[in-house]
Amino acid sequence: MIYLAVLAFGVTLGLPIAVIFASRAQGAATSTALEGIARQPESAAKIQTAMIIGLALIESLVIYALLMFFLLLPKLPGVDVKPDTITVKDAIEAAREAPSNDNNASVEMDEQ
Repeated sequence: MIYLAVLAFGVTLGLPIAVIFASRAQGAATSTALEGIARQPESAAKIQTAMIIGLALIESLVIYALLMFFLLLPKLPGVDVKPDTITVKDAIEAAREAPSNDNNASVEMDEQ
């Protein structure tokens, strides 16, 4: 049972955590690269190349987290929901036919 809890925790929170930290890292890398370019405009090409490679590596980690999300999602136990078990109309009819124990609990429902 603890396995399923850890799996559910990892699947549901792993991807958002990866995206949050990756976006912060991309923002920091871009900000630092722009500061470097502003200080030394002659080295802009080298800084830009290094920044793009770094951003690609950061983004690849997010894509890997997304891949792990889709691989682990089917391993979570599913809940079987049968939508045709009871309809709203059946529930309203059952409520009208049920004897009321409380004299003040009469509810009028309009037909649609």
